[in-house]
Amino acid sequence: MQHAVDAHRLHFAFTITFHYIFPQLTMGLALLLVYLKTKALRTGDDHYNRAARFWGKIFGINFAMGVVTGIPMEFQFGTNWAEFSKSAGGVIGQTLAMEGVFSFFLESSFLGVFLFGEQKLGRIGHWWSAFLVWLGSWLSGYFIVATDAWMQHPVAYHVGANGRIELASFWGLLLNKWALWQYAHTMLGAVQTGCFVMAAVGAFYLLTHRDEVYGRTFVKGGVLVGVVAAVLQLYPTGDAQGKLVATQQPVTLAAMEGLFQSEQGAPLAILGQPDVDQRKLDNPMEIPRMLSFLTYQKWKANIQGLNDFPQDLWPDRIEMLYYSYHIMVGLGTIFIAVMGLAALQLWRGKLFKSRWMLWLLMLSVPLPYIANTAGWITAEIGRQPWLIYGLMRTTQGSSPRVSAGSVWFTLIGFMGMYSVLAILWLFLSWREVELGPEHTGHLPGPALADSDD
Repeated sequence: MQHAVDAHRLHFAFTITFHYIFPQLTMGLALLLVYLKTKALRTGDDHYNRAARFWGKIFGINFAMGVVTGIPMEFQFGTNWAEFSKSAGGVIGQTLAMEGVFSFFLESSFLGVFLFGEQKLGRIGHWWSAFLVWLGSWLSGYFIVATDAWMQHPVAYHVGANGRIELASFWGLLLNKWALWQYAHTMLGAVQTGCFVMAAVGAFYLLTHRDEVYGRTFVKGGVLVGVVAAVLQLYPTGDAQGKLVATQQPVTLAAMEGLFQSEQGAPLAILGQPDVDQRKLDNPMEIPRMLSFLTYQKWKANIQGLNDFPQDLWPDRIEMLYYSYHIMVGLGTIFIAVMGLAALQLWRGKLFKSRWMLWLLMLSVPLPYIANTAGWITAEIGRQPWLIYGLMRTTQGSSPRVSAGSVWFTLIGFMGMYSVLAILWLFLSWREVELGPEHTGHLPGPALADSDD
């Protein structure tokens, strides 16, 4: 039975990790499309319209990949997690249905309008299409995050006579405090992905001395929005999310920090390797009392260690949880440094000629993908052994009639198909970057002004 549950978990982890490669970029680019269209509307410079058309194509490629890889996950609630769907479908069905019926159709409809209706809509109408694409993509993100947040911190429910979990308050579900902070943290992660990708493409153009006007626009836009997103990712959203974990899932906090013994004035572990068998952190590099201060704003506050909790309540992959959490936090710190340094260079007027900084921006493009993936691994493994925290264990939620062999068969098939999709995605994205913003299939506009914007 446990072997089958592990196979179900791995199956869903693979499909959702691969899927999230695409929405994080589309949600980030959606905001940047509004930024570019706003610049076009305010300045009257068709340069920004061309830039928006270029990124609209990149957006469309990622959106299509996201749809193709997202559909199987909806079916997995029935094929892999039937008991969970049977028990909690009356709650999670609300947000998942709203995501599909409202936000997905809003985003997809106006994406078509944005890509193909510019000549018909005019300048203001086309700006509104970009805005509605952004609104649809971010609403979609909220409904998905609200679903996961309810599993992390279930609210607004009651258990019926038949044992089913039923929704008690629709607005209580949507306004779950955990959902609000998790959503803000998630969206800022997506914005950072969009900013790093845009800045990386701009850096590529500047380093190769082609489409340099667009290169400056992309680097400047990516850095200006990215530095704000990087700071907000740390505070207040990351700080607030961490405090929710501390109060609602204290055993998860202890596992994330590799803290086995309760301590007053607990240190913050920067580096180290958790040894679960010996219940200690090997080779620790720590900041004394900092964990207590960050959690409760008191240098001597008590932080519970893993030994304070029954072992059957511990997350079952403590090493992976510890490392994914520290990768996320470490990369988040690096993002502040990279974007802050690039913003300083921009302010000094040296960014577009600074080859080392442009190389750093270009080579950093995989890092937000890694950080976002590590963040979701932290959230999902940290919730274990619960599927719905405090209500349903993961072992109770899988499909009992689907064997481990069947799960592995379909997982191998997904791996093969998704490998083909990954190659196709890389090819199509690179093709658009190689063609450049001038080859968008639209009629040429006025001559470009050679400005630093």
